[in-house]
Amino acid sequence: MSNHREVVVTGIGAVTAIGNSADEYWAGLKEGRSGAAPITLFDASNFKTQFACEVKDLDLSIRMNPRDARRLDRFATLALYATAEAVEQAGISEENIDPFRSGVIYASGIGGLKSLQDEISGFATGGGTPRYNPFLIPKMIVDIVPGHISIKYGLKGPNFSTVSACASSTHAIGLAADYIRMGKADLIITGGSEAAVCETGIGGFNAMRALSTRNDDPAAASRPFDKERDGFVLGEGAGTLILESREHAEARGAEILAVYGGSAATADSHHITAPHPEGEGAMRVMQLAIEDAGLQANEIDYINVHGTSTPLGDIAEAKAILRVFGEAAYDLSISSTKSMTGHLLGAAGAIEAIACIQALRHQVVPPTINHSTVDPDIDPKLDLTLNQAKSREIKAALSNTFGFGGHNASVIFKRP
Repeated sequence: MSNHREVVVTGIGAVTAIGNSADEYWAGLKEGRSGAAPITLFDASNFKTQFACEVKDLDLSIRMNPRDARRLDRFATLALYATAEAVEQAGISEENIDPFRSGVIYASGIGGLKSLQDEISGFATGGGTPRYNPFLIPKMIVDIVPGHISIKYGLKGPNFSTVSACASSTHAIGLAADYIRMGKADLIITGGSEAAVCETGIGGFNAMRALSTRNDDPAAASRPFDKERDGFVLGEGAGTLILESREHAEARGAEILAVYGGSAATADSHHITAPHPEGEGAMRVMQLAIEDAGLQANEIDYINVHGTSTPLGDIAEAKAILRVFGEAAYDLSISSTKSMTGHLLGAAGAIEAIACIQALRHQVVPPTINHSTVDPDIDPKLDLTLNQAKSREIKAALSNTFGFGGHNASVIFKRP
């Protein structure tokens, strides 16, 4: 893609279980802090899993009008909060952008699940009388978030959502960058949000046996690559990135935080929930992303892996990395930040892209925490950055996200 316009990152915003801003989130990652704790959003005492990575102590008044949140599902509120931070950092204003060449491509895997659950529950217990909230549909649909963002900031360019389960926001980032690369837009707000910590979310994933049930020690439940891992920890939050062409950013005088390298998307075509056992789709998506970035495999320094802490997924991804990188795999730094944030489903790609950007900015690899027992099925020579962050030179970082349905997406960022 060398004949296309260069895309850069000029703003980031994050809301996670370990921090309510991009800097707080990064501090939590460096410290190796777990965001998992007993669920407070509802009574989970009857569920197999009674903990999650919830957003904590969020003061909406810092970046938005709390009254507006009453007409929004939580996933939209978190998205608007994170976006306000990113817009502020990027210095976007009506005076320095063209609204017709500025857009929003923003993702969620599930959208307003809690709103839908509550309305159905109310109907079922209300004697059959249909008294649905008139805001139900606009609260629950995934694409409402880019709509709200465009209205708030007056952006009239491309505006839509991507939905591909846990790969959703990585797909959004890649599409946003391609719109700019091809000259169809100058600036795109992109990212993802999710808020599925509710009875339906926990119950549904419990029924699939996808979640950890380590109720006696929630903080240590998300343990990617550890032999004793027993499933992922559900997380919530949002991550927003401001992407724009280098020319546009420089003309505005914006600080460039990172350079977008490339991305790719593939399908496993194997199983609706299980990864390909040899990581075939994961292998191809990493190869294609590296090619799209105009790099060689040995030029990647850090991989923020999908690494959900599931028995099958972690092994398949480790195999895929070895197939892509060969001997160079042992020079990589690898980590799963889901060990701290939990799995944010459709928002995972966004906050993990931000983790890569922060790693590039600070030249620090965040750790994979909670590892205590080696899994013999995972090559012990891989540097999984176990339990403690480490400093190293990072010129290029790759982020993987893989979703139910066999969706795979990878994105690469480079140091400015």
